[in-house]
Amino acid sequence: MEKIIYDIWLKSLEKVNDSIKIQLLKTFGGSEAIYHASENALKAMQCINDDMIKYIMSQKDLNKANDIYKIIVEKEIKAIVYTDPLYPKLLKEIYDPPFMLYMRGNLTAEDESPIAIVGARKATAYGKWASYSIAQKLSEYSKTIVSGMAYGADTYAHKGALEGGGRTIAVLGCGVDICYPKANQHLMNKIIENGAVISEYEPGTPAFPYYFPARNRIISGLSNAIVVVEAGVHSGSLITAEYALEQGRDIYAVPGNIESIYSKGTNRLIKEGAIPLIDINGFLKELNIVKTKDIVKDQLGTVERKLLDIIYETQPVHMEILMNKLKMQSSEINALLTILEIKGFVKMAGKIVVAK
Repeated sequence: MEKIIYDIWLKSLEKVNDSIKIQLLKTFGGSEAIYHASENALKAMQCINDDMIKYIMSQKDLNKANDIYKIIVEKEIKAIVYTDPLYPKLLKEIYDPPFMLYMRGNLTAEDESPIAIVGARKATAYGKWASYSIAQKLSEYSKTIVSGMAYGADTYAHKGALEGGGRTIAVLGCGVDICYPKANQHLMNKIIENGAVISEYEPGTPAFPYYFPARNRIISGLSNAIVVVEAGVHSGSLITAEYALEQGRDIYAVPGNIESIYSKGTNRLIKEGAIPLIDINGFLKELNIVKTKDIVKDQLGTVERKLLDIIYETQPVHMEILMNKLKMQSSEINALLTILEIKGFVKMAGKIVVAK
């Protein structure tokens, strides 16, 4: 029998919280060993009482787990338990990490230190612009964006990341085989292609309102920092910020119009100590975020770097301007540009040069 079936079985034990499931997993070395454990072996665990032991012993039925396994195979859903190497490292650091994550798509090394962007579902035009722009800029710096795929700010955060050529992760308050809201089906497909859609809820689970506060701890737990774009005084985004505070994450808030109900939450966060995000370049510097190409750029020669800096500043630029500014011959400039083009820094169209 597949190992994952036992993991799904353990996940399905509703009267055993995730913290205890993780302790059992670490002690017994795997879910299958827990399934076959004797009552005496379970009694040796100080974290569970007699009633819980009786409950576990009474649940030795794998039918439900087998049914879920068939669904995840059919729908190409991954099930990742806490001890799996694929389980996000930052998420392990929080007080109450989920025992298991269901996932569509893939997590890569690029996703180890993402930034969460959250905000109001009824975001204003300003909120949508800010969410999109911040996500797009961060994606250009190879930062993965985490959000909740809800209407408004979340949707625009995912779109900004994707259209900036980056990766993004959506954390759902329902099963990963359900698109909520339905209007985001195309967006969901794009996220799966360029990141991941994850949930702690098994496939087929509807989007019940009381699931969303719990999923917010995963949004912040996955992330190195969180940006709240817009939030009312009772916004779910503030719940995410509270989790972020408990988890020791940096919290940034975008200041807004003091008369807007959708800025009252973010402005209050700033008053209570959140870092105001008033300049995207300053934000990047605070988090020590640099473009991957900037790291490679340090390995270029002095003249190559100088040439590239001129192109960045004045693009599109004609070769003759480069020759005049660097006091170099056409053949020398051509040779340098060829090197930069091979390394992926510039693109040439005749005698016109642009940075990539």
